[in-house]
Amino acid sequence: MAKNKTTSTEVNVIEFVNSYVDNEQKKADSLKLIELMSEWSGFEPKMWGPTIIGFGSYHYKYTSGHEGDAPLIGFSPRKAEFSLYVYSPTEENKHLLDELGKYKMGKACIYIKKLSDINIETLKKMCEDTFDNLNKHHECACRQK
Repeated sequence: MAKNKTTSTEVNVIEFVNSYVDNEQKKADSLKLIELMSEWSGFEPKMWGPTIIGFGSYHYKYTSGHEGDAPLIGFSPRKAEFSLYVYSPTEENKHLLDELGKYKMGKACIYIKKLSDINIETLKKMCEDTFDNLNKHHECACRQK
């Protein structure tokens, strides 16, 4: 079975932001996301793979037998856009996408250009719903809160 590419590392999150993000607005938005996601999750930021900043973790196992650990929520300050890993789509929370603001949906993430394009309270609600969903369906560090 293939080894997971995205695992937690010991790279310093702030050093990563300062060295990787070359746009001042994106750097400020990254630091604000770190502050908000730390507050919402109750976890300190940690690097996952080379470019994902994650908060907390959960263990997943697919029916195929593939398993691993992933952050509860997170983001990556990619060159073109932010990738937000904050949303577990359920019937109960699909309406949140309508309230989020300006974004594009990817396969496993939400893409935004800058924080001012989205509703922060809606982002918070998405994160809280994701914690609830992961707590119900996975071995989740959010149970320890």
